[in-house]
Amino acid sequence: MRLWSLGALAVLTACGPATLPPGDMIEDAHEAQNRSAHALNLALDRALVGPASDGYGDAIPQPVRRGVSNFASNLSQPGYVLNNLLQLRLDDAARNTLRFAINTTVGIGGLFDPAGEIGLTAEETDFGETMHVYGLPEGDYVVLPVVGPSTTRDTVGMVVDFALNPLRHVVDPPESAYLTLARIGAGVDSRYEFGSTVEDVLYGSQDSYLQMRSLYLQNRRYELRGDDPSAYLDPYLEGDTAQAGPAPSADPLADPYYDPYSDPYFDPYAQ
Repeated sequence: MRLWSLGALAVLTACGPATLPPGDMIEDAHEAQNRSAHALNLALDRALVGPASDGYGDAIPQPVRRGVSNFASNLSQPGYVLNNLLQLRLDDAARNTLRFAINTTVGIGGLFDPAGEIGLTAEETDFGETMHVYGLPEGDYVVLPVVGPSTTRDTVGMVVDFALNPLRHVVDPPESAYLTLARIGAGVDSRYEFGSTVEDVLYGSQDSYLQMRSLYLQNRRYELRGDDPSAYLDPYLEGDTAQAGPAPSADPLADPYYDPYSDPYFDPYAQ
């Protein structure tokens, strides 16, 4: 359900020794296939994910939905700890371990977030970031059916995270099915909470594929660079207009490919 959590990404879009250089380009060698996967994801959102999230959000009280999301988030903590250790970020590993211990016990299996209430927030990470720390390149931009935007490196990282997740090796069926349902519930809740933002990105821009690609890569590269949010060049901008991404104060939902003079309602004299 990662695709639909990009509503939160769009709101927020406004970490290691290896960093991508400023002005790095977008590698999209498989754009035709990516656009097909993007179109499939749009169709799934219209027919299934969007209506299901609306029904879930309307039928389930917010405290219950929050508890499910907290529980699903807590399930990710052991994976964070493992990647923290692989990245030699021992402080983060200790923080995530303590957070998991508090929320699993005091928080009743993670349904509540007492650790967050005392300022012990999660240090989120994944194996894609681990590979970044060790200098592996990002690779091509990829759109995965159902899952959504990714890169070659992050796709490999998702597979490794799934295989190495400690909970997969200690929780047996049918309990493991409950864990999967909790993750799905959290994804559906995210789609509901950020529904208008997701729909602005997916359906409100002239080319939602380019808009999603821009948002995903800017956010992901910002995450990996930490406090060095160097932007990148977009090959669709030509000549002197090719420049770094929007300034931090720019509207993160603005469509960079929108031509106001092709809009019959555009008023050049409006303030």
